[in-house]
Formats: sequence, C-alpha cells, structure tokens
Amino acid sequence: MADETPNTNPSPPPPATAEPESPPLPPVEPPALTEQELPPPPVTVVEEVLAPVAVESRSLAAAMTTEAEEEKSVSPPPPLDEDEQKKNIPQNLGSFKEESNRVTDLSESESKALSELTQLLQQAITTHQFTSPPPPPPQQESDVSTEITPPQAAAAEPEEVSIYGIPLLKDERTDTILLKFLRARDFKPKDAFTMIKNTIQWRKEFNIEQLINEDLGDDLDNKVVFMHGHDRDGHPVCYNVYGEFMNKELYNKTFSDEDKRTRFLRWRIQFLEKSIRMLDFNPGGVCTIFQVNDLKNSPGPGKRELRLATKQALQLLQDNYPEFVVKQVFINVPWWYLAFYTMISPFMTQRTKSKFVVAGPSKSAETLFKYISSEQVPVQYGGLSVDYCECNPEFTIADPVTEVIVKPSIKQTVEIIIYEKCVLIWELRVLGWEISYAAEFVPEVKDAYTVIIQKPTKMTPNAEPVISGSFKVSELGKILLVIDNPTSKKKKLLYRFKIQPLE
Repeated sequence: MADETPNTNPSPPPPATAEPESPPLPPVEPPALTEQELPPPPVTVVEEVLAPVAVESRSLAAAMTTEAEEEKSVSPPPPLDEDEQKKNIPQNLGSFKEESNRVTDLSESESKALSELTQLLQQAITTHQFTSPPPPPPQQESDVSTEITPPQAAAAEPEEVSIYGIPLLKDERTDTILLKFLRARDFKPKDAFTMIKNTIQWRKEFNIEQLINEDLGDDLDNKVVFMHGHDRDGHPVCYNVYGEFMNKELYNKTFSDEDKRTRFLRWRIQFLEKSIRMLDFNPGGVCTIFQVNDLKNSPGPGKRELRLATKQALQLLQDNYPEFVVKQVFINVPWWYLAFYTMISPFMTQRTKSKFVVAGPSKSAETLFKYISSEQVPVQYGGLSVDYCECNPEFTIADPVTEVIVKPSIKQTVEIIIYEKCVLIWELRVLGWEISYAAEFVPEVKDAYTVIIQKPTKMTPNAEPVISGSFKVSELGKILLVIDNPTSKKKKLLYRFKIQPLE
C-alpha cells in the first residue's frame, strides 16, 4: 500500500482539496441524491415549519394546498425510477449571490425606488398613519358669547416606529430594512410600503416586543432549532432538526391542538426575533441568516396537525420577514422529495430556486463544508465543533481544522514536529471511518525507541465520531498520526492540534 506523509509544523498545513466522490447506490432505496441546487420542498412538508424563508409569497401561495385538500390523508408517492429522477433534477440553476445593502451599490432605478419608499414612510410617520393621532386639546369655555376663538391646531410630534428593534428613519440602518421590503416586492415602492405597513400592524397585534421576553418553556431549545457558528462569509447559521418531531410525546405536546400550535408558533417567532436582533443592519453588515435544514427521520407529509402549523407559519414568515435568509441548505433529503418537487417547481421563480441547495445523506457533510468551515460544523453533521455540549472540550469553534483527502488504498501520515517540551493535544475524525488509525512518537535522537501511543485500531462507521489524544513530550521529536485507508473510496480526514507548555 502506498504511503503519503505530509510534514506538519506546529502550524497546521493547508487543507488538501479533491473533487467530491459520488456515493454508491443503496440496494433497496432509489439512488442517493447527489448535491443539486433545487427549490424548496412543498409547503405541506415539515421543513417549511421552522424556516424563516422570505421567498416570494405570491409564487408559493399559488402552490399551497387548500383547506379541503389538507383534510384528506396524504401518503408519500411511490419511489421514482432512475430515469424519472434524472428528468426531474434541474441541471443548470445559478447560485444565489446576496445583494449589497450599501446605497452606493444600488442601480439608478433601485436608488430611486428607495428614495420614494423613504418619502412614503416619512409622510406616514409624520401623519401618524401607524398609530392614532393625539387628541386635540380641550377648548376653554368663554363667558362672552359673542367672542369667537379660532381653534388652535395641535402640533403633533412625528411618531416613533421601530421594526426588528431598529427605529425607522433614525439612522442609516433604515435603508437596510427598506431594501429588504423593496426586494421582496420587486422594487415597487408602493407595494413595499403596503408590506411594511401591514408588518408593523401585525407586530403590534402579535405583541412582538412583549413576546421577546415571554417565557415559553425550553422543551424545543437546542433540539428543534438552534444557532451554531457562522458560514464562510460570516452569516450566523441556524440549524432546523425535523427528526425531533418523530418523538410522539414531543409531537403531541407541540401540535395536538390549536392552543399548542399557537404556542409553538409564538416560540418560533420569538426565536427568530432574538436571532434577528443579533444581526448587523449597518451598511455592509451581515443582516441575513444561513439556514441548514436536517430532514433525517423527518415526518412525512401525512401529518395533518403539522400541515396546519406549516401553512400558518409559512404565511407569517413570508409576509413579515422578507429577505432574511441568504441560503437554504437541505441535508439528509429523503427520496420522496423529488416527487413533491415535480409538483411545486412550476410555481417557483428562478431567484427563489437559486437560494436552495439539496443534498442526500451521503453528501450532506461535503455540502456543508462548501459553505461552512469544518471547525464551525457541529459534530453530528460531520464537523468538529462541540461548543454547546457539556463535555468541556479542549478545542473551541475558534480553533482551525485541517482537511486532508486520503486517497484509496493509501496510508496517510500526519507529522507534527515538536520543538520544545510540552503536552500535545489533538483530535481527528474521518468521515464514514472504515479506516485504521494509529499514533506514535518518534524521538529526534538517532536509534531512540519509538513510543506507541495508539496501536492500529480499525474504525467502523459506527465508531465514535471524533478521536481525541494527548501526549507529554519530554524530548524533541515528532508525533505521527497514521490513517490507513484500505477501501476503494476517497476519505476526508479532519484534524487539529494544540501545544501546551509544561508547567
């Protein structure tokens, strides 16, 4: 077997790159989905329940099922054959590029639309269109019946209007907010103003400011939805874990009646509002969220209670949270997604489609790594980040990870050269394992004995996802981490280390 040995100094070497490998076809299910940029699942599917997707509401509304259809039992369609799947996968969808929120980057027509919307908003605030105007002062009665006193017009102060915690027309952050509504309405100022007015009214009716501090329990916290890390462009990442709803107790506690569905909806809006308050609405700031939607073991479209909650949540998110998602990545996508895509795709615009990326189970980790560095990806999704567990890890989300492609039938050796007496700590994982792992220390002194730290150990796919190790170095030398890949597939190795001086 060939041997490849990168020479590693205390600073990790740059990650090797390689083309992702197509997964083998499963023996029973239809072919695993390779990564494609596809439109979202239909609104009857669970993934729309939690995702604050500000997509074009008019397009999606046309695809929504009616109440009568929702009353009917829905079952997943039969599997598609290979030719049918290839036919339904769009081949040439352009990737969505986030628009600038700097006024200086706008086109002439966009700048004009922003100016018109600002004027409409200014006029509305001045004339108290968002609230009732203050009552006029009471008139004083005169003893002289012939004396006529003309009424004095009350000089009403312009009202203060805030949205997403940003006071409108107070600073330059207003432009960022207005641009979101303009883009949601194709830069039509009057339509965007109507949307803003409706959103402000809804926020008052929903008591958003009080909702933020409301105690709605912690049953769903860090289970169904959680924020973790940032993507490669600095967007905060929100993970939606739909398989949690396969727990019957949690499902019934969340969706079994109207009051529970309303409580869930308030919880989800509260989570979204808190996430939005952490965004930067200044020109050039990060004001959108990167969404990861895990469909592993997610309930199918046959859950009536879930469909009702889905439809209600989707409508609220579309109408009141425009342009807050920069990218939607769906991972662990089941085979029946394609059938629903066939039904829904005619109603999707090209811009909406370009925001979505879909990957089957075998390509999920690779897909995430394209947009999120592996030290920022949680362990359960293929990365090395365990910042939010209770295990008090040696490494944090700030410690960089080196990625190496281990070729088929190759023994890959990582050399970490030691220049001082210290304690070396490392952790590593190989996606999918099916390899052999060993570690040893080789002293610099000639003819010195090699110290076996870890005997060669076979790592199966069901092994612990991450291996940690440490070694107290009392003499100069190097530590070798050996990965033996006997398979015919390329494997991705992730590792990082740190040196701690001896006390």
